[in-house]
Amino acid sequence: MKRRVVVTGLGAVTPVGNTVKDMWDNIKQGKCGIDFITAFDTTDFKVKIAAEVKGFNPEERIDKRAAKRMDRFTQFAVAAAKEAFKNAGLENADFDRSRFGVLISSGIGGLATIESEHKKALERGFDRVSPFFVPMNIANLAAGHVAIELGAKGSCSCVVTACAGGTNAIGEAFRHIRDGYAEIVVAGGAEASITPLGIAGFSSMKALCESNDPARSSIPFDAERSGFVMGEGAGILILEEYNHAVARGANIIAEIVGYGATCDSYHITAPCPDGAGAAAAMEQAIKDAGISPGNIQYINAHGTSTPLNDAIETAAVKKAFGGHANNLAISSTKSMTGHMLGASGAVEAVITVMAVAEGFLPPTINYKCPDPECDLDIVPNRGRECEIQYAMSNSLGFGGHNASVIFRKFS
Repeated sequence: MKRRVVVTGLGAVTPVGNTVKDMWDNIKQGKCGIDFITAFDTTDFKVKIAAEVKGFNPEERIDKRAAKRMDRFTQFAVAAAKEAFKNAGLENADFDRSRFGVLISSGIGGLATIESEHKKALERGFDRVSPFFVPMNIANLAAGHVAIELGAKGSCSCVVTACAGGTNAIGEAFRHIRDGYAEIVVAGGAEASITPLGIAGFSSMKALCESNDPARSSIPFDAERSGFVMGEGAGILILEEYNHAVARGANIIAEIVGYGATCDSYHITAPCPDGAGAAAAMEQAIKDAGISPGNIQYINAHGTSTPLNDAIETAAVKKAFGGHANNLAISSTKSMTGHMLGASGAVEAVITVMAVAEGFLPPTINYKCPDPECDLDIVPNRGRECEIQYAMSNSLGFGGHNASVIFRKFS
């Protein structure tokens, strides 16, 4: 018999708040976290805006010495994981650490470290590269540092599936617990790629919006959308086996009940035009949850604000849900947070859990121009209260990766 898996803790560092409470308050208010880039001089860049994490001081949340040996993406992950761990009431809990795992994704890893150390090597010689260069830049070290910080001695791994990574990490952690390999898993994603090379690379492939108006840049499902806005941050969920959570008196926030993962096998960056792969991931998650499409009331869409993604994701939802697609709400919180790559699915899962727990549909903000190819209820501009029993979060990544997870209101 498959075991039930619940969410007992949440943590977040995002462009609209550096804790779950602050982030969720701002999401409900429809606050936009996009502004002009401050991390580096954008004079010679076509792209000048991004969704940066603001006012984050790692030394307030992480040991000062340890923080200096972490890239920014790892600092985000550790800070969010510590918040989630405390939120779950695990700081002073007695439990089997060998049955406590970590699964945290990053799409790119320590890009800022790679850039700065390469610059140092060219200017001062390659023997001056930091001895912490490798452990600071490799993508799995967010998971590694979190395991060390929290004392997790079970399976510790890192999913790298581009923009689907955070959702894949949560889904695989869900299966890991459900199938009996662990009682608790710290799951999520972290990213910090608002760097000269990160912006230049995505800009050169024409993936980023070049607008200088933060209010008309990340505009998912809008007819005038022209590319995504780079974001950064981390989202963490504490997933726990139901009976284990009950036995220790944990506060259960929601239940995770379904997961689907597929590949388009079509193109390295473009989604399959008919949305079949994304639809199949949604259908798998629904079947895994043992429910019907009609049970889903809300979808936190991948919704990147690129011309291809939003139209194809809309088609995929129609394919997976049939006539019920017109009855559900599907918003993109990337309109507020930008696109956090490997962290996006994790932060969006945190938002989806909060939506289910509090009965509130997050908005797609800054929406003005309807697109006939994106004609579903995108909760335009203003969020609204709605009792939600089942909600889905979707992520689609370069390489054709598709992932969907389903959360249920706990009772």
